[in-house]
Amino acid sequence: MSDMMSRESKKDRLRSRIITTNASPGHGEDSEEIVSQARRRVRRRYLIILLAILILITIGAILLYWYQRSWQYKEGTVGWERQFERDEAGFVDYEAFGENLLRYSKDGASYIDASGKDIWVEAYQMRTPITAVNGDYAAIADQQGNSIYIFDKNGLLGIATTVLPVIKITISSKGLVAAILEGQTTSHIYYYTKEGTEMKVYLTGFLNGEIGYPLDISLSPDGNLLMGSFTYLRGGEVRNRVAFYNFSEVGKNVPDRFVGGFHEMYGNSMIPRVCFLDSIHSVAFADSSISFYSSLDVMSPVLLKQVPVEDEIRTVFYNSQYAGVVVRDVSGEYDSRLDLYSSEGNHIFSQPFSFDYEHVDIDGDYIFLYNESSCRIYNRFGNLKYEGTFDFPVSKLTCGRLPNQVIAAGPQAVKEIKLH
Repeated sequence: MSDMMSRESKKDRLRSRIITTNASPGHGEDSEEIVSQARRRVRRRYLIILLAILILITIGAILLYWYQRSWQYKEGTVGWERQFERDEAGFVDYEAFGENLLRYSKDGASYIDASGKDIWVEAYQMRTPITAVNGDYAAIADQQGNSIYIFDKNGLLGIATTVLPVIKITISSKGLVAAILEGQTTSHIYYYTKEGTEMKVYLTGFLNGEIGYPLDISLSPDGNLLMGSFTYLRGGEVRNRVAFYNFSEVGKNVPDRFVGGFHEMYGNSMIPRVCFLDSIHSVAFADSSISFYSSLDVMSPVLLKQVPVEDEIRTVFYNSQYAGVVVRDVSGEYDSRLDLYSSEGNHIFSQPFSFDYEHVDIDGDYIFLYNESSCRIYNRFGNLKYEGTFDFPVSKLTCGRLPNQVIAAGPQAVKEIKLH
């Protein structure tokens, strides 16, 4: 009997061991599952936090967008200012140049930084200075004179002396200068390097045997393409056209380097202003239309869109992204209308207004309408951002270093105005 009990006891102990041994993997699987669940909970927690951050960033971006779009500044205070001596306050004008301002007069030019200090000063004597600016290069010419001064942000690069009187100039973003020079019977277009050396390529005023007169010219950023507006006689009638010329190596393969001409859509409508907006897009402002061109194929520019303008065009303006006009609006309670288009000719907004402006400039996303004593500033959505007055005569408005800063410049002073 005791032997049987002993054997049963041994069997129980063996069963116990077998059950314990077999149960061990189950406990391991439970532990791994617990760890896996914990990890999933941590990942979900991190994912929820990340989604919350993304939602907050999105909400913040939307609020900032609507703030920048719709918020209107109520007042402006002076940050810094620079006063000029009385004998410096004769004929003075300004151009946005690089990130700062080019100040020029009949006696010389200076480059003013974002705190109002001179980076460089250059003296000259001109009767009627005219300017052209593109990126980090600028040119100042004596209209009806024979000199062109070429600058970069570090100062004078060269002086071009012309054989004929200068009528208009344009400059590429690499410093190449083209100038319309007035001859006795026709006008010519000459080229100059940034050091002022005359190049061997130029255009006469003849268009396919017809005597033409260039009204305006513009160089592409790389200087390879020239866009010009010409008026000419055909069959005793005055006609107008936009023409493109290619002065790169591939342009040698076509007669007179002529790669594109557009005249059917203009007829007797004059084209006083043409300009390259960027390396591909360009625009021609006629007295009854705005034409947008593409030079994606440098050997065959194409017309993207022509926008008819029924009302009288008072002023045109443009930068690398936009082109616009101010027209006389007699259809309603306002006397003017501001129309803005993309570089491809897509309409962005039309904003009627009544304001006795003298100048229109566009810098970044801001459009400035101003006279010497007051201004209005619109954004690219057509919303009024600020209107105010000046306590000194102003001839140039441009953006400052921050979105709420404006640089106001005139013959007597330059001031940074902080908008609140």
